[in-house]
Amino acid sequence: MKPVIVRNIERPDADVVRKLGEFGVATVHEAQGRTGLMLPYMRPIYLEARIASPAVTVFCHAGDNLMIHAAIEMCQKGDVLVVTTQSESTDGMFGELLATSCAAHGIAGVVIDAGARDILDLTKMQFPVFSKAISSQGTVKETPGSVNIDVVCAGATVHPGDVIVADADGVVVVPRRQAAEVVRLGEERLAKEARNRENLRAGKLGLDMYGLRAKLKTLGVEYLDRAPE
Repeated sequence: MKPVIVRNIERPDADVVRKLGEFGVATVHEAQGRTGLMLPYMRPIYLEARIASPAVTVFCHAGDNLMIHAAIEMCQKGDVLVVTTQSESTDGMFGELLATSCAAHGIAGVVIDAGARDILDLTKMQFPVFSKAISSQGTVKETPGSVNIDVVCAGATVHPGDVIVADADGVVVVPRRQAAEVVRLGEERLAKEARNRENLRAGKLGLDMYGLRAKLKTLGVEYLDRAPE
């Protein structure tokens, strides 16, 4: 594939992005039918890190962060860089200097299916990074890649402009065209969970609330007064 940098992408409505961020990863993932979740090795470099932003995608070669530098110029304030590599890598491709540049351009965070470094500095900056690994292994700037193309990051397909929601529960991708509908479904889910929470607080058993007694019976589960000898 010929290396390209796509300058202009469509982004979702800012209020939609904000609401998805308020819901958090677990609710968004459930609301959109348990789809879009990146593999669980993608972890925040500090526990409080959170991202809810449109994706600017970056396709790099392993151990080479040239295209991350190129992608920063393509970002608008509030975007997140979603970085993947041609082959598997844990090299420390993103660190404090790149984060300083990102912060200066209003970039909201980075999701990288490779390694991050300078973790103490990034934590002091409170710059959100979700990465596959933490590694001090250095990188080069030699091999062309692409910016704002469709990529697969940690097992999830990401189109430029898709919404990335990331927190301590992981990273989930919301397709841009479905984002408003996922907000609607998320609001319905939160309302339902609020009702269930009140019932559980009042002492109601999940067995009764979710109709699980009938399921146990259907599955052949038998209640005994004592263990069989």
